[in-house]
Amino acid sequence: MASVFKIVPTTQQYDWGKIGSKSVVAQLAASSKVDSAFALDESKPYSELWMGTHPTSPSRLPSPSHYTLSSHLKLHPSVIGNQVAEKFPQSKDGNLPFLFKVLSIEKALSIQTHPDKKTAEYLHAQLPHIYKDDNHKPELALALTPFRALCGFQPLSAIAKYLFLTPELSALIPKAITENFLSVSSGSDSTSPEAKAALKDLFSALMTADEALINAQLDALVHRYQTPLPKDGSIEELVLRLNSQFPGDVGVFCAFILNYIILSPGEAIFLGAGEPHAYVSGDIIECMANSDNVIRAGLTPKLRDIPNLVAGLTYVPAEATRHRVQPLPFPPSTASSPSISTLYDPPIPEFSVVQVKLASQAKTEAKEIHPPMNGPSLTVVIEGNGMVSWGEGQNSLQIVKGDVFFVGADTGIQFEGEDLVLYRAFVEA
Repeated sequence: MASVFKIVPTTQQYDWGKIGSKSVVAQLAASSKVDSAFALDESKPYSELWMGTHPTSPSRLPSPSHYTLSSHLKLHPSVIGNQVAEKFPQSKDGNLPFLFKVLSIEKALSIQTHPDKKTAEYLHAQLPHIYKDDNHKPELALALTPFRALCGFQPLSAIAKYLFLTPELSALIPKAITENFLSVSSGSDSTSPEAKAALKDLFSALMTADEALINAQLDALVHRYQTPLPKDGSIEELVLRLNSQFPGDVGVFCAFILNYIILSPGEAIFLGAGEPHAYVSGDIIECMANSDNVIRAGLTPKLRDIPNLVAGLTYVPAEATRHRVQPLPFPPSTASSPSISTLYDPPIPEFSVVQVKLASQAKTEAKEIHPPMNGPSLTVVIEGNGMVSWGEGQNSLQIVKGDVFFVGADTGIQFEGEDLVLYRAFVEA
């Protein structure tokens, strides 16, 4: 069987997605001809493109095949690779260890976290209708367009500053909790058990504050921030944006507790289990362990599980730089053969992501070679067109914007194309 083949991803239309062809997700789905059933509706939101084997929305093989990707991989385990199958037992059932996505965000996603493996197993056993699998969900977000997000707790000193400067925030926190937090935040060790406990008490008090009090203080805050009109990218502008999307929601106050970060295209962040975050706007490549578990607490009409969210956070206060992923050459460059691929390698075993950019030169197609890996990968074409070849060039596929293709273990490949931009998620053992 072929070790490289196209697959049909799925699109999700959650209400926070960008509308119609403004969405990169919609652009990709409309550009590829692999899914003949897709019809772009300019009035609908297109939020996510899913590529993988998660049972909530599994990818499948192109028509006339009726196989899902997972059922096909189960029948052909050699393309998973023996080493990956041994390291990740779910792979023996045809399930990839990672889930690959493209997101297009117009309206902020919820204040949320993802459980660690032990917590995921417990939540799935107790509430399977809410937490639909037993896996953890560390994730990478890589900007395709300017991308805004809340990620991780700010340093204690920054939160303390906002408590002083924002009476509407401090009004939501009991005085004893505020005084203890301010006392601890002035110490030298912000990762001590005492500091973590004080941060947990503060965040818990905020997220469980009285609804009438939240509404009153948020109204006062919004009124104060509206004049003069705040500059783009400021905390004041973020507060107004979030309140316009979720009026009266306590999650708006998380702008003072979590780091606010703006990424340029090509920059990335990683969020491990127990890290609070919310994606605010932009288009991204996202990759995660193969899970759909989300614990929400604000900025959402969906179920809020504040007790489990508060209990499962790490409470590590730090600058947003803690979450950044530094890109590396891939494969490692040599003086004679510089790499034009970029590796994003988060500190987890389930996945890494490679960006490939091929710019045409003097009317000739650029080329890039990736050596064989001992595990499988999925690649999405974001821009341009070209060809992927393998088996010493004896086999090839034409690829265009929106195409998604699988590459089996132990398969070296070559990309050729005109202004070709691809993102490849892979796992190795």
